[in-house]
Amino acid sequence: MFEPIPGKYVWNLSAGLALATGGLIGEVDRTCRPLLDAPADQTEDEATQAFFTSWCSVADTLVELADEDEKLGRRRSAGEKHRRAAVYYQTAERMQAHSYAPRKEAYRKTLASFAKFLELTDQPAQRVEIPYGDTSFPGIFMRADAGDTPAPCVIFFNGLDSTKEQFYGSGTPDELRRRGISTLMVDAPGAGEALRLRGLTAVVESERWAAACIDLLEQRADVDSSLIGMLAWSLGGYYGPRATAFEPRIKFSVAWGANYDWGQVQLRRLANQGDRPVPHYWEHVRWVWGAEDMDEFLQIAPKVTLRGIMDRVRVPFLVVHGEHDRQIPLEYAHNLFDDLVNSPKRELKVFTDREGGVEHCSIDNMPMVRDYICDWIDETVAELKAARVP
Repeated sequence: MFEPIPGKYVWNLSAGLALATGGLIGEVDRTCRPLLDAPADQTEDEATQAFFTSWCSVADTLVELADEDEKLGRRRSAGEKHRRAAVYYQTAERMQAHSYAPRKEAYRKTLASFAKFLELTDQPAQRVEIPYGDTSFPGIFMRADAGDTPAPCVIFFNGLDSTKEQFYGSGTPDELRRRGISTLMVDAPGAGEALRLRGLTAVVESERWAAACIDLLEQRADVDSSLIGMLAWSLGGYYGPRATAFEPRIKFSVAWGANYDWGQVQLRRLANQGDRPVPHYWEHVRWVWGAEDMDEFLQIAPKVTLRGIMDRVRVPFLVVHGEHDRQIPLEYAHNLFDDLVNSPKRELKVFTDREGGVEHCSIDNMPMVRDYICDWIDETVAELKAARVP
């Protein structure tokens, strides 16, 4: 994994994620260089806020340059700068404590720049709202290259601290689009916009979100509702498999990182075993799950497990995992695969040093794993279509 800040896994993970979802190495280098000269007595809070300032500064400059382009009628150039600005604002924001007030403005800028990117570059995508109880959560729908034919669709769930904009930046929806498959990227409760702007916290029963997404997709004439699949990364490696086990309308599923027993991972982290994805980690997870204190959180965490339920899955299922994932043990990938005893097509793919993609959610080489997943989905959809022909 690219490690511009020696010895700081959390910061390097963020830099890697920025690069994997649309950042440029020269601009990422500009954000990181000022952080190398930090005072030796700098506290973690001071260091994290310095990180925030540096990443926002580069993003602010890009927005200024984009505005200059737009005044000259250079829409695509402006849009591309807004795309990268959104990446950098988001990188700055996700590293901050929930209580850090400036993060709210950075998140507002993330959404504003991403919306400008979609508008100015005429992306084949649109914002959608997924009704959920008496409220809703937001998504981005990318339509497949399928003419007037209803297309299969993949629902993309995120994890503990990722967002629908990062899905978009990974290139996964575009690769699926070129294969004739649409994608619905969502900020489900507990993540992204649903958490930050609507106060929707996570629940163990992720099939509730999946059902809401499918209800929406079934109303779209451009979606083949008999071929809806699930793709989910990081903590989504719990959310997605759980939803697949309990929502029969999901016809195939991919776990991008096998989060088989997230509750057990929390106990390990309490014992200082395993790396954290963000600073202020315990404050962050309490926010995600709506827990007032650690006691309440530790009552929720053990329920976030796939143990004892994956035999319910009766659809094709792919598990991908990095050999050197520092957050989720490799053994969990084997546990998940072994439990898929009733899947008619189950596959476990562990990415090794030879290929890359060995870190958490393939941060070190996301295109390698992304393409493997998209090919598997393409092949699986073709098989499902063939099987239903009389």
